[in-house]
Amino acid sequence: MAYAGSTGHIAPAFSIIEILAVLYRSHLNLGDGTPDSPERDYLVLSKGHGIMAQYACMHELGWLSSQDLSRYFSDGTVLRGLSDALVPGVETTSGSMGHGLSIGVGLAWAAKRLGTNQRCFAIVGDGEMNEGPIWEAFLFAAHWKLSNLTVIIDNNGLQAMGRVEEVLRLGSIAEKLQAFGFETREVNGHDEAALDVALQQLNKVDLPCPRAIVAKTVKGYGVSFIHDDNIWHYTRLTPETYRAAMGELDSNKKSVASRS
Repeated sequence: MAYAGSTGHIAPAFSIIEILAVLYRSHLNLGDGTPDSPERDYLVLSKGHGIMAQYACMHELGWLSSQDLSRYFSDGTVLRGLSDALVPGVETTSGSMGHGLSIGVGLAWAAKRLGTNQRCFAIVGDGEMNEGPIWEAFLFAAHWKLSNLTVIIDNNGLQAMGRVEEVLRLGSIAEKLQAFGFETREVNGHDEAALDVALQQLNKVDLPCPRAIVAKTVKGYGVSFIHDDNIWHYTRLTPETYRAAMGELDSNKKSVASRS
């Protein structure tokens, strides 16, 4: 998608792909299996610039075709460079950071009031936590005891203009979430087994409070020359870097397959 559309934001997508894969594979109730199912759980990608990772999962589910992906960011496509609610299965239009979580909190609150048993999972970037509405949403979720809300922080330590520690220091995100009243876990965000266990544990917690996972991730994870290099927040792939990236990913895939 990034190469076909000549777009940036490939590194932010790589930091959340395992999180999304585990959610779609094992934890989201997809209702009747279609993106328009009224019974399905909600998945809000508040850091909407990582949308390519979600579209890749939606392709695996059959919600998007290969042709859809090949036309990413091209004229006339609905698959734009940021999360867009015009795409069936996508809950919110994002891009201006800090607002998606409030939408997720609203969806969880509505599901509670209506008694639908639907859950909401919201993925938030650590750099996005510079925004005030994030903290208002945390307060609201805790006040209304939204036990059907799970917030997952993509804690990759980078944002568009630099390292989070340098732009606006956050300290311990887990301790802050706990202070706000969230049942919280910390986990390696690229370890699918660990993510699965953490989500299972939170689902079994019998407490009237929202849940949170602080997922330690690496921006650009999986490709050596993109790995933790913030220039790839906006850098486009050239034919040479595209071939190099695909070569590494194919090699990693074969290595995993041989071990299993």
